[in-house]
Amino acid sequence: MRYVRWIVAARDDDTPSLFGDAIELPGAARASAKRGRTDASTPAECTEELRALGARLHTGRGAGFHLGTSSWSFPGWRGLVYRDAASESSFARDGLVAYAQHPLFRSVGVDKTYYRPAPRDEFVRLAAQVPADFRFLVKAWRALVEPEPFGGGSSAAFLNAAIARREFVEPAFGGLGEKCGPLLFQFPAMRLADARAAREFLAALQNFLQALPRGPLYAVEVRNHSLVGPELGELLAETGVAPCLTVHPTMPDVETQSRELALDPSRPLVMRWMLRGNHRYDEAKDLYAPFDCIVEPDDASRDALARLACAAVGAGLGAWVIVNNKAEGSSPQSVERLARAIVDIDGASA
Repeated sequence: MRYVRWIVAARDDDTPSLFGDAIELPGAARASAKRGRTDASTPAECTEELRALGARLHTGRGAGFHLGTSSWSFPGWRGLVYRDAASESSFARDGLVAYAQHPLFRSVGVDKTYYRPAPRDEFVRLAAQVPADFRFLVKAWRALVEPEPFGGGSSAAFLNAAIARREFVEPAFGGLGEKCGPLLFQFPAMRLADARAAREFLAALQNFLQALPRGPLYAVEVRNHSLVGPELGELLAETGVAPCLTVHPTMPDVETQSRELALDPSRPLVMRWMLRGNHRYDEAKDLYAPFDCIVEPDDASRDALARLACAAVGAGLGAWVIVNNKAEGSSPQSVERLARAIVDIDGASA
């Protein structure tokens, strides 16, 4: 193929190990509690106002909104999501129980699977920690979506449907069951030599998507504006795959993406609010840490995401919006701002 990967410094994930560096057995967990460690699974106290907002968001047709954050294991979220202080690995292992009790969260992005495949039993463990109406968005292993792996070389796994089935689809979909939401293939920005190279990539992508097992909701996110157009939109519609719209410096705004892709009206809407256009990823990380407050509000992106999500749910489709800390400074608070915008739009149209 004529296209090669364009390595970018910005990464959309800086979370710790997906399930903790070393998963404790139940006996070990009890022993650590006796040594005085705090409980990562206890949720923060919520105000009645926040509970009322969650009730308005998720009742009636609002059951189609699946809002959440990219991962869940940030110690800076104490008081927002978690009651107690704990380590990142403790939150990675046990914090999802508390996270899923937040009034607004009905989804979470599982990002660390981008860096390593996870076995089925790990997904079973995650599914056991959340309520029945919770849905996970899971990122595919990077070798499946990067033409040239990080660090150079070649990838036999790139757009290999057999490897995707074995290493990603079957473990995630089989382990999460009904709690499995979108399985996301996020392609990095690629340096495409010319229009012919873009067509070759899209042809390879179509063959890959057609060969995947039926059943899951698949989503595709690209970081090349040149790929966003009717050709990609038609390809995804033909294969039954949802485009993932993204707020990211390499892309136009999400409403422009939705128009250029001519979204398939029969598929749920998947969106990710990742990174402001005025910062690189590492700059935003340094500026916003420890992710406990809104630092730079992005009202334009919030309102566009809210409008698109309301339109999708109003049409009887589900809508996922996954928010990164690097969107505004604190993804739990960005989700709250987004939820208020959705409720305002929904109330105005009632």
